[in-house]
Amino acid sequence: MSMAADEIERATRSLGANGRVVLAVSGGRDSMVLLDAAARLSRAAIAAVATFDHATGPSATRAASLVRGRARALGLPVRSARARTAGRSEAALRAARWDFLDHVAAEFGAHVATAHTRDDQLETVVMRVLRGAGARGLAGLCAPSPILRPLLGVSRATVARYAAERGVEFIEDPSNQSPAFLRNRVRRDLLPALLAVRPELARDVIAIGERAAELRRSIDFVVAGMQLSRDEEDAFSVATASLSGYDPTELRALWPAVAARAGVRLDRRGTERLARFTNEAAVGDRMQLSGPVDVVRRRETIALLRARRGIAQPASLTDGTVWGRWRFHIEIAASTAVSKGGAFAPWSALLDVESGLRIRAWTPGDRMRAAGDAVPRRVKRFLRDAGLAGPDRHGWPVVLAGDEIVWIPGVRRSDAATVRPGRPGVLYVCDRIQQHGDS
Repeated sequence: MSMAADEIERATRSLGANGRVVLAVSGGRDSMVLLDAAARLSRAAIAAVATFDHATGPSATRAASLVRGRARALGLPVRSARARTAGRSEAALRAARWDFLDHVAAEFGAHVATAHTRDDQLETVVMRVLRGAGARGLAGLCAPSPILRPLLGVSRATVARYAAERGVEFIEDPSNQSPAFLRNRVRRDLLPALLAVRPELARDVIAIGERAAELRRSIDFVVAGMQLSRDEEDAFSVATASLSGYDPTELRALWPAVAARAGVRLDRRGTERLARFTNEAAVGDRMQLSGPVDVVRRRETIALLRARRGIAQPASLTDGTVWGRWRFHIEIAASTAVSKGGAFAPWSALLDVESGLRIRAWTPGDRMRAAGDAVPRRVKRFLRDAGLAGPDRHGWPVVLAGDEIVWIPGVRRSDAATVRPGRPGVLYVCDRIQQHGDS
């Protein structure tokens, strides 16, 4: 047995120790080698073979056909899909492929196994450096993951020798040579130039990825011991007590791991802003991350809430304002107007127009002091008491005078913006616009 065959086979035998797997096979050389070796050495572990046609041209289609034919010849179940739109970005193609692979893995209750090699890890870490990634990102393909990568310690050259020795058939997609994709530019131009100047660079970059992965595991262990929760409004919260005592550098290391638990990926700028927010924000303060994700400082937690689609943007409140499913109009324009009781309550409110009235969607952590209340209460509680279930609360409006919530249309009012003698006031009425699907 050649050294190449021995190295590939030792790596592939490990698949048998991880339960059932779905082999992600593109039809290229690396993945066809994984299929060949796994079918011989870990056949019992293979739940299915999955191939995805990126619709980048005839070669990609032929490659998917090759995978299907080879899998069937080996007596293995096969699943395939094709991208709906060709010519998309590298990130979009990757997202579509992984949506498909995740679906197949869920179908069989298995892990996905890919044919990523040592060279793929080298390219990935270099790309992450170019994008300004922190330690979490620099772990690259070595990061803890449910995805299995048995060939990650094997060089692409070793895979090529195995393919030649075994006569493994494969198809090279011409898109792998396209300079439109960053990975191809790194592979064909940047890395060869860097290695010509410093041959040991590949070893050093791989070592950086391994150290970053170890640091990432250590940070994940710390985060696993924090007080984390997700409430009924799908806000992900971390207790401020869990973040106390850490300096800004430590917070910059911790926050990406905390955010990852919420399914939020932080960039460098977002990480810096969150570290400052942790130590400087007062209760009720908020900021927005890209995504978009709202961050709210509560009394005992910092909450991350992904902004939902379909919610109208904040707006000034004027006569005739239509905001989402709600319409506002002035019923009486006089400081003597009375809104207590009557047919419109609580769909009406007497407001001081000099207070700077505006409307926005409520968010977890919002509070209002209702008429007759001594202390503010959570808006969520008012909505719940009004019989509004989670889906019905989505995008419900609140009216603010300055920075204070004074009215939850259809739910409760506050006396905070009550018109004072000698000041102009109006009686606003809110109508809920009937839409298709409303009961």
